[in-house]
Amino acid sequence: MPNLKTLENPKSELASEIYSADGVLMGKFFRENRTPADYEDLPQNLIDALIATEDVRFEHHSGIDLKAMGRVASGLVTGSKGGGGSTLTQQLAKLLFRTREDLNDGLLSHVPGLRMLIVKTKEWIMSVRLERNYTKREILRMYLNTAEFGSNAYGINVAAKTFFNKKPKALTLEESALLAGLVNGPSWFNPVRNPERSRKRRDWVLNQMHKYGYIDEPTYEKAASKSIVLHYNVENANKGIAPYFRTEIAKSLLKWARETDHDLYADGLKIYTTVDSRMQGYAESAVAEHMQLQQKWFNQHWKGQLPWRDENGRIIPNFLQTSIKRTERYKSLYNRFDGNKDSIKYYLNKKYKMTVFSWQGEKEVVMSPMDSLAYYKRYLHAGFMAMNPLNGHILAWVGGTNFKFFKYDHVKQGKRQPGSTFKPIVYTAAIDRGYSPCLPRPDIATTFPAVAGRPAYTPKNFEGGFSGRVFTLRQALARSMNSITAWLVKEIGPSDIVKYAHRLGISSPIEAVPAVGFGSSDVSIYELCGAYSTFVNKGIWTSPMMVTSIADKNGNVLREFIPQTREALNEETAYLMTYMLQASTTEQGGTSTILKTGFKFPYEMGAKTGTTSNYSDAWFMGITPNLVCGMWVGGEDRSIHFRTGAYGQGARLALPIYGLFMRKVYANKDKVDIDTNPFPKPANLSIETDCSRYNGGQRDTIPYSQKLNQAELDDLDDKDI
Repeated sequence: MPNLKTLENPKSELASEIYSADGVLMGKFFRENRTPADYEDLPQNLIDALIATEDVRFEHHSGIDLKAMGRVASGLVTGSKGGGGSTLTQQLAKLLFRTREDLNDGLLSHVPGLRMLIVKTKEWIMSVRLERNYTKREILRMYLNTAEFGSNAYGINVAAKTFFNKKPKALTLEESALLAGLVNGPSWFNPVRNPERSRKRRDWVLNQMHKYGYIDEPTYEKAASKSIVLHYNVENANKGIAPYFRTEIAKSLLKWARETDHDLYADGLKIYTTVDSRMQGYAESAVAEHMQLQQKWFNQHWKGQLPWRDENGRIIPNFLQTSIKRTERYKSLYNRFDGNKDSIKYYLNKKYKMTVFSWQGEKEVVMSPMDSLAYYKRYLHAGFMAMNPLNGHILAWVGGTNFKFFKYDHVKQGKRQPGSTFKPIVYTAAIDRGYSPCLPRPDIATTFPAVAGRPAYTPKNFEGGFSGRVFTLRQALARSMNSITAWLVKEIGPSDIVKYAHRLGISSPIEAVPAVGFGSSDVSIYELCGAYSTFVNKGIWTSPMMVTSIADKNGNVLREFIPQTREALNEETAYLMTYMLQASTTEQGGTSTILKTGFKFPYEMGAKTGTTSNYSDAWFMGITPNLVCGMWVGGEDRSIHFRTGAYGQGARLALPIYGLFMRKVYANKDKVDIDTNPFPKPANLSIETDCSRYNGGQRDTIPYSQKLNQAELDDLDDKDI
């Protein structure tokens, strides 16, 4: 038997709820999807329907209905079916204390013929005790909050939402009757799978209500004549706001729950996050709109051809056969058939009915696992994150194009080469050493000599050559020029650049090699957003933050969170980097000028595009005074990508997501927190920022390429230039 304390404080599993910063329910964590309702939230017709159906003498007994038990006993003797003898209180005892489960079995439970008698006796005793401890209203509330209604709906709150998308208070008479009828057989009377059986059950409940005087004849006939109209929607992890984000926070919440003796899936916790539901909606919409179009072009680009290619554009042999070995299906078949290749091959090529993702909606197809792999490998993927750099709050998180079909998160879990979006870290190291944004440098080759078996390395510009023209550092970053970045890497040294990357919050391993300045080491969108936020936040690195607080089911705050911070740069260096990044959107030849010319954003913003070898990865980073956004687009495998920069470069494949997102954000700036003022400027700058006198990049400034050879250009120092 449960002890007295348990009887006085009965518990049922409650779903923990996740809320956005603006108070919108984003989703839940649960084993049993249950959210309690107060008695005042329950409509009278639902209570009447339940009593008329399950326990018509509920108000007059003390837990045990002797008259009903007598009817059952008589039925056993005569063989007639006179109805059940369990009261609502007994049913509640069974639900709360799980009397029919083995965990509550005693020594005598295994004696033939005794088990059910013992179980019933327990339920009678507990029913009487429940009646002594609780009012009739409290028992009804507990029952309706505990009962299972099918479709993973536990409790009336979730049941009303699942079947009718309503709050319990808004249920009509016929809807209340349907739900009251479900508790006796959630699967048998399910209105989705068994609509006719469900209707008959509903009408029987209505008849019981009429029989016992809860409704009159006309009301009964009117309700019974109505068809069942459902708004059916089963809550699960694939649905709701920001599913990738919710999956990520679950990792840290589970750790916290273990350390504090809480159950994330049963304690009814309230988890308050940093996400803005409106910005999240804008981000999801922008990603979907852009990626649908890019997928269309990608399919046309590779029409009739296989897209998995090596660095020389040749088809990778046995690509699918190798890839399938990394799937759970292959591993399962391998274990099932002890590695027998013929059996594994047979089932990998066997056709099945399945549902697959498409941008036109889910499709029912007949495919083999190998067909399915080939189908999905042709899809492009994306990740997007937006955060407030001033407090670290993550405002939007889109980890992929469709959580139901693509569970892999491309914001934090996925790491790829960032390409030129890593260059600002090189320029940060230079600015921090006193280099001016206006420092002019020629567009010429820089060669890193061969070292320890590594061949000599001469980074080339995107166009493939060098113009010999002179550009300021600000112009060079705006144009994403590899030649001048290479010169800075050589001047500063790869090891120091790695140190700056770590200071700016990059925790992934960064290899100190000459190619470090061009994003040769994998990082995540999550890390880059934190790094770029340091520029906007006056040199203070702030860890991206997902959860602000956790409360218990009664609203008592259990834990509040604050972001980690540290001074990574001085304020002047941080501001100069925002100034440098603005050039990408304003300078002639800047890689992000479309934000001004195409999207026509009138406000100050900084930006940086990134594209890796063979267009495997397309990146974009955008900053405003209180918003930093990062995004990536690419194939699941690096070998799957566009073949030309016209489609595959960061400015083409990733930047438009930012434009679509910011267009929606600026349009709603009265409701979302977006600062449209210029970037805050320190009172006194020790480094010049007016670079206009250099006229950088113009042929008629100093035509070095016409007057000097490469060796002479290499000998030039800053003063000469």
